[in-house]
Amino acid sequence: MNDLIKKLWPELEWIKDESLREKTAKTWETALEKSVLKPDDLEQIPFTLLCGPDLKVSFMAHKRCVVHVAKASGEKMNEFFGDDLPVNMDVLISGAILADVGKLLEYELDANGMAIQGRYGGYLRHPFSGVSLAEECGVPPEVCHIIAAHAHEGDLVKRTTEAYIVHHADFMTFLPFKSRLIIL
Repeated sequence: MNDLIKKLWPELEWIKDESLREKTAKTWETALEKSVLKPDDLEQIPFTLLCGPDLKVSFMAHKRCVVHVAKASGEKMNEFFGDDLPVNMDVLISGAILADVGKLLEYELDANGMAIQGRYGGYLRHPFSGVSLAEECGVPPEVCHIIAAHAHEGDLVKRTTEAYIVHHADFMTFLPFKSRLIIL
């Protein structure tokens, strides 16, 4: 795992399985190699293009929040439900870290350095490109399932417990920006 990825994703250390940790990091390395985006861009660009140009929350702020919310949720589910609904924390954390990795192929920067959906992203949304990147790096199917099922594309499949957690962590940190009730 290179130092750039370690700096970008300190949460990788939460993955106890060394092989899964390395494959998760390798997926990010591969995505950055194929992307026009650089790590510094990820701290600047908005995490979604669906909320308009005024969104100030960066891609990495959103992503890291999703990972932290998912981890805390998985821990609480293990605490309260135990063997009745066990959560594989390594799979959960890897899936949360990788859920939006495909956006690195979906986004491009315009002449002003603003993030826009690129031609590739017009054809393949990030759940599809994310799974492709992860499979290229040997990420196991239970993690690829989380990447595939975390967005609306996953509404048509049965989700694992870990995929439900990431899906809800992602949407609970997105929907309030998109459509919230504001009472003055």
